Parts: sequence; C-alpha cells; structure tokens
Amino acid sequence: MPYIRETILTTMSEAGEVHIAPLGIIQEKDGWIIAPFRPSTTLANIEATGRAVVNYTDEAKIFAGCLTGRRDWPLTPLENCPVPRLKAALSHDVLQVESVSGDETRPRYFCKVIASGQHRAYTGMNRAKAAVLEAAILVSRLKMLPAEKIETEIAYLKIAIDKTAGPDEEQAFYWLLEKVIEHLAEVEGKS
Repeated sequence: MPYIRETILTTMSEAGEVHIAPLGIIQEKDGWIIAPFRPSTTLANIEATGRAVVNYTDEAKIFAGCLTGRRDWPLTPLENCPVPRLKAALSHDVLQVESVSGDETRPRYFCKVIASGQHRAYTGMNRAKAAVLEAAILVSRLKMLPAEKIETEIAYLKIAIDKTAGPDEEQAFYWLLEKVIEHLAEVEGKS
C-alpha cells in the first residue's frame, strides 16, 4: 500500500484564480504523486501551470470547509512561486510536475519538491481532528458508498468528536454531518 499524506492543495489557473482543495498526495521514490479526478479545477490548474503548493495543516475546519462549499481561507504569497500557501499551514512544499501518467479518470502527476517552508509548531495529535479528517474523506466518497456504511462510519467518528472536540472540530463535523444527512435524504427519496 502506498504512503498517502492528507493535505490541502493550492493551485492557480492561468488567469490567476487560486483554488483550494483537500487531496491526498502519494509518496513515490523521491517525489509525490498528485492524482486528481477528471474533471476538477485542481486537475485543470495543474495541467495549465505544472505547479501546486502542498499545505500541511492541522486545522480540521479547512478540510471540512472545502468539502462543504467553504473555500475562502486566508492565503499568503510565496517568494518565487505564483501559487500562494494557506496562512494556516504548519508547513508547505512547492511541487513542480516532472512527468504525467495519463488516465481517463485519474491521471497521475509525478512531482518534485522545489521549495519548502516551516511556519508554526505542530502541537500534537487530537482524536477529534482525526475524526473530522476521516469524515471529510467519507463525505468525498458519499456517492460510492452504501447508506449503511456511511451511517456506521459517522456514528463511530462521532464518539471521538463527543469526547475530544473543541469548538472548531465540532463546527467542522457539523458541516460534514449536514452533507451526510442531505445525501442520505436524497438516497432515501429515490428508493
């Protein structure tokens, strides 16, 4: 199994429009694979510019927000890179596309790190933040999963939220829960 880091990617269109999206990057040898689904803004931007900024953050609200239509997060410019980073990033890597493996559904862009930065300290693990991240991944796959699996996973993840969440994690989980409830109502309405 590959090693995957859950990150927030910032990319930019040729017109200068920044896009913020959660994406797991895949470690391969001395670089990283970015494999966005077709069609997507992330894919279009990487095709256009050949660059992305990987933001390593522990702010659960950003992961949840991006999956629930909340993409307006503060950005900070980078030296020698047109693509900005998240202000909330603990650290970042600037990736440059080196090669592409084409695919009709999910092309794979092999990238090298060409610049990095550290911005603030990592203060440790939190179960609620991990639960929000898992719930965000679940929400990104709602159309691929049966309702029973979704309900079981959300119930399990809610245990960590109830026991260890601060206000930000509670808000993030609520945003995701709204999406789950909306999806399950649609599924039930169709049956």
